[in-house]
Amino acid sequence: MPDSSDVLKCDEQLTLLPVIHGSADSAWQVRQWLLQHPPQCLAIPLPASFFRAVCDGVLDLPQPSIVLQAGQRDFNSDSENESSDFEFSEWQPEDSEFDSTELSDSDGDREEAGSASEEEHDNENAQEDDSLEQDTERERRTYVPLDPCQPVIAAIRLAMEERWRIEFVDMESADYIPFTQSLPDAYALKHLPLEKFAAACLPWLPAPSHPLIRARLQHQADRLQELKKRYQSVTMLCSLPEWPWLRERIQQSQPNSHSPTPSEPEESDEPTLAPERFAIDPRTLLFLFGELPFITALYEQHRMQLEDDRLLGIDGIKHLMLSARSSYLQDFGKRARRITPLIMSQCLKYIRNLSLINHRLTPDLYTIVTACQQILGDQFAIHVVNTAREYAFAEDNDLPMVKLGIDQAQLPDGDQIDIVSRLPGPPVTWKSLELRKQPDKQDQQKWASQWNPYQQCSWPPEDQQIESFRTRVFERARAIMGADLARTEKFSTSILDGIDIRETIRHWYDGDIYVKVLPPSVGTLDACVMLFESNPDPRQYPWRTTWYAEHHEESTLAFFATDYRNEMVGPGIAQATYGGAMFIYPPMPIPDIWSNRQLDFTNTLEDRLIAATCLHCRGRHVALMSPNPPGANLRRLAKRFGKKLVHVPLSQFNDATIQQLRMVHVLNGKEVRSFASHFIRKA
Repeated sequence: MPDSSDVLKCDEQLTLLPVIHGSADSAWQVRQWLLQHPPQCLAIPLPASFFRAVCDGVLDLPQPSIVLQAGQRDFNSDSENESSDFEFSEWQPEDSEFDSTELSDSDGDREEAGSASEEEHDNENAQEDDSLEQDTERERRTYVPLDPCQPVIAAIRLAMEERWRIEFVDMESADYIPFTQSLPDAYALKHLPLEKFAAACLPWLPAPSHPLIRARLQHQADRLQELKKRYQSVTMLCSLPEWPWLRERIQQSQPNSHSPTPSEPEESDEPTLAPERFAIDPRTLLFLFGELPFITALYEQHRMQLEDDRLLGIDGIKHLMLSARSSYLQDFGKRARRITPLIMSQCLKYIRNLSLINHRLTPDLYTIVTACQQILGDQFAIHVVNTAREYAFAEDNDLPMVKLGIDQAQLPDGDQIDIVSRLPGPPVTWKSLELRKQPDKQDQQKWASQWNPYQQCSWPPEDQQIESFRTRVFERARAIMGADLARTEKFSTSILDGIDIRETIRHWYDGDIYVKVLPPSVGTLDACVMLFESNPDPRQYPWRTTWYAEHHEESTLAFFATDYRNEMVGPGIAQATYGGAMFIYPPMPIPDIWSNRQLDFTNTLEDRLIAATCLHCRGRHVALMSPNPPGANLRRLAKRFGKKLVHVPLSQFNDATIQQLRMVHVLNGKEVRSFASHFIRKA
């Protein structure tokens, strides 16, 4: 039975190694294959003119860079040449195209150039200048990304370490047509040999139709025949879509007796074909790397520490989420949502399911951010995006810097050009996702300076949420009050409020059945105190105020919170975080509890809040929602006013709900409510 590696061999000397450009999984597989089958010569599908610049860039890794080669604009690119013979020559204007003896006017009549007016001559020159300017704007260049996760770059890096001979065998041409194809997820290479993966893709790889691509493949086949004369074993890296057609041309071609082209070419007289290496703006590395910059940096860290990076494509997503969570918690502090391991697990499962729906084994950035937005909110999704763009090895160097975009680049002189990669991966679809980000510091300072301190009001949607939650606390407190009066008795004629299973089992020996008796709750409940922290720091909650109800469905509210002036989210819109709040329902007019001298005997914020509630409420009971049960000091304080505290544990409610309720938005006037929804967002 033949060896599976025979699938990649053309003969005893030559091996074609198909790769998926831009894939770290493919780069890992290529590195492992080359270490197991070391060649004498490594052939690279790039023009020889790129040799010096690419090798210099590989030596500078993990510092990323890009090698740009100027291209010539093809004036006949819209119509594809069907001839099999493809010639390369510079475009030269023909004399007939710029005949100075006659011009055509709008009526189609011909006039002598000597009789043409001076105005027509100026218009013609202006039109020529405009056309030349358009040609400059449409300048198209090819480039090689110096990406550590590129299989070709990883192979060159390995060859330089192992002292293998490197030959660049692609055709020298300013025009380049990428030949790409949608392929299965390269993560399958973790579980499949490269030979089986390539053979499985073979039936879906179409033949190239463009003559330039066919000419490139033929040139590579001829160069490989020349290399076979000089080296005993040659391994050629090629893209997977080109692999079967390059193999076909190698088998059809005959060894060429022409002198081989050296890997390091002489300096070209054409400056448009001379490649040049540039540094990359760290903010635009996402458009250069095949993987996310954060995950690319993880691969480099594992390389430096000699750690196994086989499963880093999946583990890197977890590292990305944890790093984003750390920056998110640092940014929002106590206002941030509690991101527990359970929530992170649910988010990762959702990412996996979205990836499977899109027929992928590994997620892309759009899938990751979409899942984070829908589970953890816009702000966490923004931190995921910012973390994914971070590259730990981006440092300043002496190279001129370019900024990249989607198939375009901005040169150091400000010119914008179209760029085409000579190592094209599978086609990429760019999608948009709306995320509401935090405002800039300058806007926040501007909005703070325009704030009117004599106007304040709340945002109605938040009022409805907090009032609904207050009703839930009342219901829990009433249930607790009724449970304190519950009793158990023997069954006689009615099961009353249900069978008491515990007492029935406890008296199983006498065969009696015991039932519950839940009498109606005694007293009314019209006041509630919510304490979100134990022993709140007064320096952290400097804003203390009392708000009155706008209608009968709202409560009288007094609270202490963080300073809203430090968190401007929009024009006339600020945000604070509750530390504690008091609710009296039905609403009633009361003096401001923070300036009421009757309450000056209290020492802490929570003491003053509970004392004010006991002072103004009508019922005997006060619902107290707090992390811990009230201590003896608070119970004595309530007893001083003839009240009793009914403790409702804060842990009975969802953490995410509590975190959202703690955020309160302050509007600088009722007119701001008309546009507040465009700026208000949750953490």
